[in-house]
Amino acid sequence: MSSKIFDYYGNYYDLIYKDKNYLKEVKYISKLLKKFNQKKYLDILEFGSGTGKHGNLLAKLGYNVHGIELSQKMVSRSNLINGFTCQQGDITKIKLGRSFDAVLSLFHVVNYQITNKQINAVFSNAFKHLNSEGIFIFDFWYTPAVNTNIPSIKIKRVIDKKVEITRIAEPYIYDKNSRVDVKYNIFVKNLKNELIKKFVEVHKLRHFNLLEIKNLSDKHNFKFIKSEEFVSGSKLGKSTWGACVVLKKK
Repeated sequence: MSSKIFDYYGNYYDLIYKDKNYLKEVKYISKLLKKFNQKKYLDILEFGSGTGKHGNLLAKLGYNVHGIELSQKMVSRSNLINGFTCQQGDITKIKLGRSFDAVLSLFHVVNYQITNKQINAVFSNAFKHLNSEGIFIFDFWYTPAVNTNIPSIKIKRVIDKKVEITRIAEPYIYDKNSRVDVKYNIFVKNLKNELIKKFVEVHKLRHFNLLEIKNLSDKHNFKFIKSEEFVSGSKLGKSTWGACVVLKKK
């Protein structure tokens, strides 16, 4: 995953995802954390912390969160508060010299690990940064759903007091690689002078089935605890684009 894909996108990231219910997602994650780790206060490492939305809300719930984010642009836009810190770094390589009670990786960060080397490095690094019996929670695109509900062109428009953004997402599907490359054509209209600028980013995403995740878990000495639909907690199925798993360090 290249940090460059967020060099421009990062400027408008929070506006584009202003409709994302971060609070609902954090409450769901907190429920899992409390269920599978009985410690009252948890130190959390977040792989791919973005602009810190999840981290901030988790901190407000009493967790201590340190985020690792590849994009310096996203780090610069993060709001650091008591209980949440972050730094620029590569989640496949970072070595912090300390361990945590949980590692989180949310909003499809795992899907950006498109090579076997990358995904194995993420699992290995999560293991190395966990305390004994620490838990690893992440969400990802679920292959049966991706293959059933074929990705299509989507258009999204958002606006604030300064700009209007139109984002056209064009998917390019590579079945043999379990990969979808999403080409984002983004048009930013300055509401003051009516000028429009365009930029293009291609986000390469790999989806996974449950067997692949279980094999990775075994390989990296995790115990597979559970799988379910992200946030709803429903059973995984062919309509479940967003899967979530909980692993525990053996």
